[in-house]
Amino acid sequence: MANSNPLPLEGIRIAEITVVWAGPHVTQVLAEWGADVIRVEPITHVQPYSRGGERVSSKEVSRRTAETGTLTGAYVDCDPAEEPWNRNNAFNSHSRNKRSMACDIMLPEGKEAFLRLIEKVDVLIENNVPVTIERAGITYDVLKEINPRLIMLRMPAYGLDGPYKNYRGFGTHVEGMIGHHWLRGYPDGSPDETGEAFTADALAGVMGAFAVTSALLKRHQTGVGQQIEMPLAEAFLPALGEWILDYTMNGRVAQPQGNLHRTHAPHSVFPTQGEDQWIALDVATDEEFRALCDVLGTAELLADERFQTGVGRKEHEAALNQALAEATKSWVNDDLFHKLQAAGVTAGSVHDEAALMQSPQLNDRGFFEELTISGIGTHTYPGIMTKWANTPNHLRTPPPRIGEHNEEIYIDLLGYSREEYDDLVARGLVGTTYSEQLVPRTWLATQER
Repeated sequence: MANSNPLPLEGIRIAEITVVWAGPHVTQVLAEWGADVIRVEPITHVQPYSRGGERVSSKEVSRRTAETGTLTGAYVDCDPAEEPWNRNNAFNSHSRNKRSMACDIMLPEGKEAFLRLIEKVDVLIENNVPVTIERAGITYDVLKEINPRLIMLRMPAYGLDGPYKNYRGFGTHVEGMIGHHWLRGYPDGSPDETGEAFTADALAGVMGAFAVTSALLKRHQTGVGQQIEMPLAEAFLPALGEWILDYTMNGRVAQPQGNLHRTHAPHSVFPTQGEDQWIALDVATDEEFRALCDVLGTAELLADERFQTGVGRKEHEAALNQALAEATKSWVNDDLFHKLQAAGVTAGSVHDEAALMQSPQLNDRGFFEELTISGIGTHTYPGIMTKWANTPNHLRTPPPRIGEHNEEIYIDLLGYSREEYDDLVARGLVGTTYSEQLVPRTWLATQER
């Protein structure tokens, strides 16, 4: 029976050869709204920065790493178990609603299967260094001859040409190159203190999904596909347009701002009651500053001549922030957040993951949803980013285990016979796990020492 209210991208099939977060985030968004996304991933070698199979930690090491707050390599219950590549939190966070086929595009048999797949898809999305796609012989000029309606989204760090073409980079490298790390550094520190934000990857997911859907509309008009080039650096750079224009128009080089604002003061994060508990404040006007002092009971700050104007508060910002930190540390952050909001002061509690999962706002809206992965269990996932008035939507399927959908893709979609498929499996080219040689268990054991 046909769905009476189908999702907008139902009927669109997408192949992806993606790593890390930027590329997978694009396909996450498209899959959530109905696209059939097929991950093309090898079992003949471990694809770096994908499922985490190249850096498997033991349960003990994973637990110790998690205790430091580091997420890299984290597994369900900190346990790599028998198939750590299916238990990786980074991969599973963005791979719901997708399918997986084992296919090594660098081998003749894998490339043949991949080209058959290209005949059947509307879109190919990849975010590898350009030379990888060139070596595989699957550039757009080749693939469009097989499928003229194909839309190919390419997401290199810096572009498909130019002197930086084959520089490999994550979102954090791109952000460093275009100045984001500098801007969000602290005035009395250095950019290395800003940590990893991967804002470029996050923005790329939404921008890439927008580009693909726009190209699908263009194909509806013309009947032909096209290549979309969306470098991480160039997709993120417009977000810094304000500072770029200030330089080109006024010759000013922006300085690191940390939590500060160019004109607002106070504008920072302040300690509250308990260990590592904080609240963020942003005061833009004299009226807001008076309301802040009324709630905190700091009449002396209102009487201080240094703080009676916005210009004065900004000039003496360090002293103001120190005084406010003394005033906020006796408050519970959520209590202070609600009182300040009621008084017309922009404020927000700084939450960790545990507090976030208990958010009355997110839970009231049903944002978090549960998914069950066979052999791994049921866990809570962030839900879908948008709600549509006339198109109800929820997470549908859990992240795929590697090669989980091999048979339905090779046999049902690509037309391989049972004998041909079984031969690929027997030769170790298709399957649902890596070999012991690729992820040796003895290496796991050494990590406990």
